[in-house]
Amino acid sequence: MAAATIVHDASEAVELCASYGLYLKPITKMSISVALPQLKQPGKSISNWEVMERLKGMVQTHQFSTLRISKSTMDFIRFEGEVENKSLVKSFLACLDGKTIKLSGFSDILKVRAAEYKIDFPTRHDWDSFFRDAKDMNESLPGERPDTIHLEGLPCKWFALKDSGSEKPSEEVLIKVFKKFGEIRNVDIPMLDPYREEMTGRNFHTFSFGGHLNFEAYVQYHEYAGFIKAMNALRGMKLMYKGDDGKAVACNVKVSFDSTKHLSDASIKKRQLERQKLQELEQQREEQKRREKEAEEKKKEEERKQKELEELERERKREEKLRKREQKQKDREVRRNKKKLEKMQAEEQKKLQEKIRLEERKLLLAQRNLQSIRLIAELLSRAKVTLASSCLEAIGCLPRHLFPRKAGVE
Repeated sequence: MAAATIVHDASEAVELCASYGLYLKPITKMSISVALPQLKQPGKSISNWEVMERLKGMVQTHQFSTLRISKSTMDFIRFEGEVENKSLVKSFLACLDGKTIKLSGFSDILKVRAAEYKIDFPTRHDWDSFFRDAKDMNESLPGERPDTIHLEGLPCKWFALKDSGSEKPSEEVLIKVFKKFGEIRNVDIPMLDPYREEMTGRNFHTFSFGGHLNFEAYVQYHEYAGFIKAMNALRGMKLMYKGDDGKAVACNVKVSFDSTKHLSDASIKKRQLERQKLQELEQQREEQKRREKEAEEKKKEEERKQKELEELERERKREEKLRKREQKQKDREVRRNKKKLEKMQAEEQKKLQEKIRLEERKLLLAQRNLQSIRLIAELLSRAKVTLASSCLEAIGCLPRHLFPRKAGVE
């Protein structure tokens, strides 16, 4: 669907659901075709931009809200123009249809034809004849009669629950918006069903050219009157959103009647069964994934334990090797210390023996000295005695007067 466009004049908008800022605004498109002359000079061409500017100039004081080229050939250029209000379409057509354009450098006149854009929207005859002629439809059953509207290109943000923080559309909002036309029996937003893409092979998450995420929806009414009111109200209308700030934007929405029994009881039941199968299949896949994950985790745990055991074994071997190395080092140290001790003991023993020998020698010398002293003393004593005897003998031979007595001494 086309991107949302800014609405400057919302005077023709009619309320759809004011609480969600949704309105319906008339589509104000027109188709403009400019016939091109036969180009006689080779290499010469007509500027599409110049033709577009001439068209804009032909509407005098008014202006297009959008004007784009929808098709360009050697014979004609087709434009799609849009104006702000439905009331301006006739005046624009009057300024354009049947008029001519004279381009600089060209002698031929370019003829302009303009008409109101033909909107692709089903009529009551379309759905009445379809359901009347369809062989596989039972008009007494919901979903197999004209009661369901199929909408495409609805902006997700416009149908999201307020203050939910989500931009996903809500079935609750969809019901609130479209119950204006009658009591709603059922709605469906395919993109909200996580299994729908797998069930149908379709992608429901499509972006519009403007970058806004759009969605499709089915709205089923209890009564035919509700369906008719909704289709009549939506015919020739854009969906417009007006924000709290008063600014408005509008986008085209494709509207059609459902011809696929999408909300028939049989189709709903079929989808439920398919969804149930897919859920069961998903559960099986999840269970398989869980088992595989558990097996993988168990394998990893076993590998981890094996690595731990191997690491412990390596650590044990390293410790054993280190212990042996330390033991060897200790043994070497013990032997070294033993040898050192033995050497020290030998040296001490040698020193002791030497000391003993010296002491014995000292003792021997002392004994000899003592013996010498004793001998000398004996000799001296003997000499003294001898001397004394000699002296006495000598004295005895001397006259007595040589030895006077002291007084009192006898």
